[in-house]
Amino acid sequence: MQFIRLGPFENISRLTLGGAGLGEVWGTTNRDEALATIGDAIDAGINLIDAAPRYRNCEAIIGEAFAGRLPNSVRITTKCGLGAPGRGTVASRLEASLDASLAVMRLERVDIFLLHSFIADDDAAFRFDATLRAEHVTPWEHYVDEVVPAFEALKAGGRIGAWGITGVGVPSTILKALRHAIRPDIVQAISNLMDSPGGMHAYGEAPQPRDIIRAAALNGVGVMGIRAVQAGALTSAIDRPLKDSHPEMRDFRAAAPFRALCADISASPAAIAHRYALDMDGVDTVVLGVKNRQELAECLLAERAGPLPVDLRSRIDGLGLADNQACPVSRA
Repeated sequence: MQFIRLGPFENISRLTLGGAGLGEVWGTTNRDEALATIGDAIDAGINLIDAAPRYRNCEAIIGEAFAGRLPNSVRITTKCGLGAPGRGTVASRLEASLDASLAVMRLERVDIFLLHSFIADDDAAFRFDATLRAEHVTPWEHYVDEVVPAFEALKAGGRIGAWGITGVGVPSTILKALRHAIRPDIVQAISNLMDSPGGMHAYGEAPQPRDIIRAAALNGVGVMGIRAVQAGALTSAIDRPLKDSHPEMRDFRAAAPFRALCADISASPAAIAHRYALDMDGVDTVVLGVKNRQELAECLLAERAGPLPVDLRSRIDGLGLADNQACPVSRA
């Protein structure tokens, strides 16, 4: 396992174990398999685990796996899906979310606490109705005036080691946050060969994941690459029931040339997609969506295989799969 610097942290593994797979967001698993997957990940050198309350029971699995006693090198993240609470309530909402996550994971602090909401200006267009917008979108003014100071206070108080944002929202606003006077320590950014956020593309701008990664690097913000296999679209088969109209199914169909290329070289699409993400300039660690030991083992082999050959990467880029990210809504 290779190790890198991630924001303020030294010696972070190039692979991060994601909680969404353990929590059965990406297909089914079970308690024993999830616990065994955590054990294998730690034994292989993975030392960052990415959790969130929205990842169903993943925080409870983490609590059971370690019983409050993390190995010295292991670091944990969690998140808060803040949305747009009333003015003056942001700090208490963030702290309550953190308290709940810490209780479930049996921990006294986390290393990284991330905002799990879109950040947007008031005129940004979404495919959400007003109710869902209030649940999932944090206004830019809330972010600057309340979210940033609240995160900084939690860090100063030692309850978190660093803070960050999930950089899958409105690209222009994410870029603004990365250039703001007080920047996040970490950003989670889309890192796949399609440049696709899939079902998270709910806003009226084209995705700009590589611009976000570049801006993070220029401003000293660590990058956790997410969706390396685009929620299964860059694997051999989708492993959960989805409608044909679902964004991940559309991406799966669009990725047929990539699967054909992988068949031509007798390689697993998931392994090649992970190697591609690990090889993206500016991506520090890649978050895995694995839900079992078999999927984890494939990712570990991909990391050990190292960067893709230049000619293979050129063939993948030549497929043009990153060129067709249309906006699902028009700007208001």
